[in-house]
Amino acid sequence: MRKRYFLLFVCLAFFSCLRSYPDYSRIKIIEVIDGDTLVLEGGRHLRLIGIDTPEIRRKTDSGFVYEPAPFSLEAKDFVEKEVQARFCRIEFDLEEKDKYGRLLGYCFITQDAKEEFLNKKLLEEGLAVLYTYPPNVKYLEEFVWAQKKARREKKGFWGLYEVINHAEAARFIGQIRRVRGRVLSTYNSGKTIFLNFGQDYKTDFTVAIFKNCFDYFYKENIKPEVFYKNKTIEVSGRIREYNGPEIIANSPLEIEVLEE
Repeated sequence: MRKRYFLLFVCLAFFSCLRSYPDYSRIKIIEVIDGDTLVLEGGRHLRLIGIDTPEIRRKTDSGFVYEPAPFSLEAKDFVEKEVQARFCRIEFDLEEKDKYGRLLGYCFITQDAKEEFLNKKLLEEGLAVLYTYPPNVKYLEEFVWAQKKARREKKGFWGLYEVINHAEAARFIGQIRRVRGRVLSTYNSGKTIFLNFGQDYKTDFTVAIFKNCFDYFYKENIKPEVFYKNKTIEVSGRIREYNGPEIIANSPLEIEVLEE
């Protein structure tokens, strides 16, 4: 009798777990935090992989303040319209969660037996910029072409913003921009490779390549500290403040060489 009750308890627990486990092949978005962060049914937060949209809130020492960057609200509105009353399929890459506990995934919106790739669509509309983070690079080349298409057609912020000179980068901290300049010097600390655009690396614009991304350059026969030195390049991304303005590059596909 005890054995029967025990088996019954195990079965009930098993089916209870099945009922509570989300079906990521068919799930709804219940809230849009911003262009690249969504809340799924059940309350889990999803961070869209491979892209970065303008921030609605700015981080300060005392917390976040509401200060929408250009095109941040447009990106949020676009996502809200895309996912409204529709089911989505969430696809994962090699890492399923980030350090904040958010799910990391690709969002495919299903409608009339068709799917729209939300991550890619944001890039195509010029409402997001490419932001890869190894090892989650499954659709990297597809994303690169989507961004190039948006730039060519001047969609979203690509139609409004001109490429800025590296000397102007400090004016746009926290914003997504495309920066051009000549790499005057480089430095490999072992953990980070720095491409320096000015005489003073502590105040001038820099492109940073972290160690976990080195192999993505090496596979293309690119040793960044040698290959990019003395070349004029363009790089897109969010400009952050770290010893002066800086953009993080995670792949050689994010850096365009304009001249030798």
